Amino acid sequence: MFEALQDKFQRVFKTLRGQGALNEALVDETLRDVRLALLEADVNVKVVKVLLERVRVRALGEEVQASFTPVQEVVRIVRDELVEILGREAALLTFSKEYPTVFLIVGLQGSGKTTTAGKLARWLAARKKRPLLVSTDVYRPAAREQLAIIAKAIDVPCFAGEGISSPIELANAARKDAADRGHDVLIVDTAGRLHIDEEMMQEVSDLRTRLRPSEVLLVADAMIGQDAVRSALEFHERLGTTGVILTKLDGDARGGAALSIHHVTGQPIKFIGLGEKYDALDVFYPDRIVSRILGMGDMLSLIEKAEQTIDKQKALEVQRKIVTDTFSLEDFRDQLRQMRKLGPVDQMMGMLPKVGIFKDVGKVRVDEKELVHIEAIIDSMTRRERNNHELINGKRRKRIARGSGTSVQLVNQVLKQFVQTKKVMKTLGKGLFGRQMAGLKIPVGPGSPA
Repeated sequence: MFEALQDKFQRVFKTLRGQGALNEALVDETLRDVRLALLEADVNVKVVKVLLERVRVRALGEEVQASFTPVQEVVRIVRDELVEILGREAALLTFSKEYPTVFLIVGLQGSGKTTTAGKLARWLAARKKRPLLVSTDVYRPAAREQLAIIAKAIDVPCFAGEGISSPIELANAARKDAADRGHDVLIVDTAGRLHIDEEMMQEVSDLRTRLRPSEVLLVADAMIGQDAVRSALEFHERLGTTGVILTKLDGDARGGAALSIHHVTGQPIKFIGLGEKYDALDVFYPDRIVSRILGMGDMLSLIEKAEQTIDKQKALEVQRKIVTDTFSLEDFRDQLRQMRKLGPVDQMMGMLPKVGIFKDVGKVRVDEKELVHIEAIIDSMTRRERNNHELINGKRRKRIARGSGTSVQLVNQVLKQFVQTKKVMKTLGKGLFGRQMAGLKIPVGPGSPA
């Protein structure tokens, strides 16, 4: 996510290092590079112009702090203005006093609308809400069945509406059913089209009028860049959308849509989709996204994911083993399993700041299949071998390779990786970073760069 833009910003800021002070010529040269980076990232031209004007005024104005180096000053100003462009604060969902609250999900076909409706239902259910799903897409073959399958997978009820073929009647029947059965939120998935047309807009407009939803949430595909921004603007002008859910952001290396939609439409990005799994929906925090774009990482989101997923008792035990140097291959395997629960490893590594020992972590590409092989190799060891890796001689390595269906070379690589990771974890565990993580009850796992 944002890899291309992140790399360009790093190169821009690198040229500022060693400069004595900010002056007009240096600021203009830097802003030319920033402008090029943003345009290459497919950021809307108007957004780029506004951002650069704000940065230039501040960089040459009275706000410059003598205690900062030029690079620190420019990074600070660019960060502040990017956060402003993205909306500054996280935009929360609005719930109605009427029962149930209705969320209307709209968007083009192929944007991930139906899956996103399911993700939102799961997100709400995890926060003690009682959502009910309904599909009003009576045109696309098996559209309603698709939502029913998703609902079953996330253990959220879906209103079938058998025998009803009118979108308005479906939505009204679902709302009555939700009220009768005590569901406090009704999520209405609407029909999409390959392009915006009058028929589509009229249908959704009628649903909006009849349902009086608290939120009209546009699902937009980040991968299509400025086309997503244009469709977001048209949907808002025609329907009065209240927010955007940006999908497929994990596959968007450029970031143009994310950096443009709020400023162009005036509507906030409320959620972002970062994967295919049903739990891959996150609240959009402008400051955290900007930190990632500028290579500062997103430790808060990483910690929140860890707190929701990782067993705290095991975390404390691992912390103790790290400090006492008793961390074993068995612990390594268990930590690997815990870390994989957080999501794709590449995604987690992308949240680390690109400084210090994590400087080159973004260059590392992790094959999820390799992680499965590592587990298989450790599972093929005896308990004694897992607790004392020094017992594993050449003969044992051949046996482990046969038992795991891998090679001796891969067994050797796993053992080397374990030793290197153990050294890094021990250093972190005794340092400030380790103490901070311990205080948060979060373990430093094998995903750490070795």
